[in-house]
Amino acid sequence: MPASALAIRDNRPSRRLDFTAVTRRAGWPSGADMVGPTLQIVGEELCEALDVRPGDKALDVAAGNGNAALAAARRWCDVTATDPVRALLACAHERAVTDRLDIDFREADADALPFADGSFDVVMSTFGVMFTPDQERAAAELVRVCRRGGKIGLANWTPEGFIGRVLEAIGKHMPPPAGEKSPCLWGTRARIAELFKPHASSITSEQRSFTFRYRSPEHWLTAFKIHYRPLLAAFAALDAAARAELERDLMRLISQLNYSGNGSMVVASEYLEIVITRR
Repeated sequence: MPASALAIRDNRPSRRLDFTAVTRRAGWPSGADMVGPTLQIVGEELCEALDVRPGDKALDVAAGNGNAALAAARRWCDVTATDPVRALLACAHERAVTDRLDIDFREADADALPFADGSFDVVMSTFGVMFTPDQERAAAELVRVCRRGGKIGLANWTPEGFIGRVLEAIGKHMPPPAGEKSPCLWGTRARIAELFKPHASSITSEQRSFTFRYRSPEHWLTAFKIHYRPLLAAFAALDAAARAELERDLMRLISQLNYSGNGSMVVASEYLEIVITRR
């Protein structure tokens, strides 16, 4: 489907699963996502790790603003991108139009993908599917739609990294529902093995780092309060006193990790890059 014509298909069943425990309690960003596109390099590096080939059928799950989808399309793959949030797909579509890339956009939940078994050569997600509440079901869907011998590529924040610790700070003020697993488990080799080893002929992983660069810690906080879904939800749900305490926690965290030396913010955040070959 040409990227110039936005035609997002809603393939979800009538049941509507929330995307994360924290975004369950507030709306999604309105307008352009100003944070997600800064992570574009992660999608490019993931496609290189997957060694995608021109003509591959590639699926970007929980694509958000489309970083992995755009990277695959630049490598002449036949790309489909899914996300449960139409506004984010619209942002990804605008980026595809600007880059003159053809991507098929579909509105769908990560744990109920509207594709036949083995439909794709490559299935990817960058900081997306890790936030699906039912981790086992989401992982099973990634496996199901990937052909035998195909590859699943993931980029997931680790619990120990900066964003992992940001999510931990949010959880301190807004604990997730009982029994719900931390999304950052997807950033651990042990959890990836639990979810995928029975269906994989090989699993390789590498710890990588993305560096957040902002004019100041306050600039980062302002941007993330508006555009980063977990923080957007937290600040919408908390009362004034709790919001102030969460801000202090985040500023303390940044002060521990910031190495800019000039008043700006330069903070590295660890993530796990994973390549799974489907058995």
